Amino acid sequence: MLNLNDLHFFAQAVDSGGFAAAARRLGCPKSTISKRVAALEATLGAQLVHRTSRSFTLTDVGRDVYDHARAAMIEAEAAETVVHRRLAEPSGTVRITASVPTAQFQLADCLPILARQYPKLRIQLHVTDRFIDLVHEGFDIAIRSHFAPLPDSDLMQRRMSEEQITLVAAPSYVAQRGEPTTPEALSDHDGLMTNMTMKLWRLSDASGRTVNVAPRPQLYADESVALMKAAEASLGIVCLPEVISAQAVREGRLVRVLPAWTAGSVMTTILTPHKRGQLPAVRAVIDFLAQKDAAGTHLSASRMAAS
Repeated sequence: MLNLNDLHFFAQAVDSGGFAAAARRLGCPKSTISKRVAALEATLGAQLVHRTSRSFTLTDVGRDVYDHARAAMIEAEAAETVVHRRLAEPSGTVRITASVPTAQFQLADCLPILARQYPKLRIQLHVTDRFIDLVHEGFDIAIRSHFAPLPDSDLMQRRMSEEQITLVAAPSYVAQRGEPTTPEALSDHDGLMTNMTMKLWRLSDASGRTVNVAPRPQLYADESVALMKAAEASLGIVCLPEVISAQAVREGRLVRVLPAWTAGSVMTTILTPHKRGQLPAVRAVIDFLAQKDAAGTHLSASRMAAS
């Protein structure tokens, strides 16, 4: 197996234009570099360098070996950088922007844990449903929800989760109006809708069957918390991402309706500018949020429209 130190000395000699220049650059005897390159040639069984008292040129095979030697050095430097980055304690301010429901249902619980884990970090959370331009407005991270893949951009994207949108209602509503057993039965039920242009719910099951249903609109709201509260008040059936309704379902304030059917899904993505995303503090926050999501604290954005 090749001695990686020999590859290092060889690449340094090529980059420096000769053994003497490489020795000055590395602070070691010229003879050391010459011996290591000779050892590399012996191991490979091929001449890599044409040496004269006045010139230092690569052979054809030497040029190929140099390309691989440089690639190996770059990977070694990257590995060292990763270790240093992980060992360095993240510090400084990280600015995050998220929608109102995302902040309420997801970040409010996990950001205190993040702050305790990294005491030198200062988290600044900006909560708004307005579209934020990360670069121009100076944010490090945006958490956004969307139904379709985000378009290509100069921002780094990291998919956090994909939440099913389920149908829920208050137990008292189901007791009074009966539980629908088929999607078609929803036409006899009151629906809580996200906007006045929405007339249909497009439902699908595990087999791929899709049905369009039209409940009777009872209330319109373009904000998930308002819709959930209306459902808890027995005003009708609502479609919500699971992350929004999960606690209400666990506590019995809401129950699943037609549990074999869903109304699509909503994806959540963390966006960050490329350069900012490489900063240790920003990377630590992104990794933390990803780990929390993997453990079950999903970062699904909870608006019913893309933020």
